[in-house]
Amino acid sequence: MTLLARLRAYAADAFGLAGPSDPADMADERLAAIALLVHVARADGILAPVETERLARLVEGRFAATRAEAEALIARAAAFDAQTRDMAALVEVMGHDADREARGRLLAMAWSVAAADGRVHEFEEALVWRLGRLLGFDDAAIGLARAGEGGAPPATT
Repeated sequence: MTLLARLRAYAADAFGLAGPSDPADMADERLAAIALLVHVARADGILAPVETERLARLVEGRFAATRAEAEALIARAAAFDAQTRDMAALVEVMGHDADREARGRLLAMAWSVAAADGRVHEFEEALVWRLGRLLGFDDAAIGLARAGEGGAPPATT
């Protein structure tokens, strides 16, 4: 659980405020996940149209019901990423309680965005490997996610 989520939970308990199941927390977590994907897409300094298309398709399939909603989320996430500019902070917003399967899907999506233009640039590769480590996966699991062996990478040892 993030520090912010813990503080909100404490406030909810102490003062009867909205608890950690508040939709704003879910929106923050979703926005952070999309911002991580935007961060990967921008890693090589070029946001190619094919990367934008892949990003929109992935967001629409996982986080949004329509293309318009996906594009709006991506725009908000891009602004969030520009303010944050640190993957570790974005992962922290997602919280440490995200299940392994969800973290694995996000990692696989990051590899997909990085490879959208037909090539994984060295900056993109380094960034996605770092993201995998921040998400709690070991090198073998990150490699499996890159190979696209489906599902979440195995748990770290």
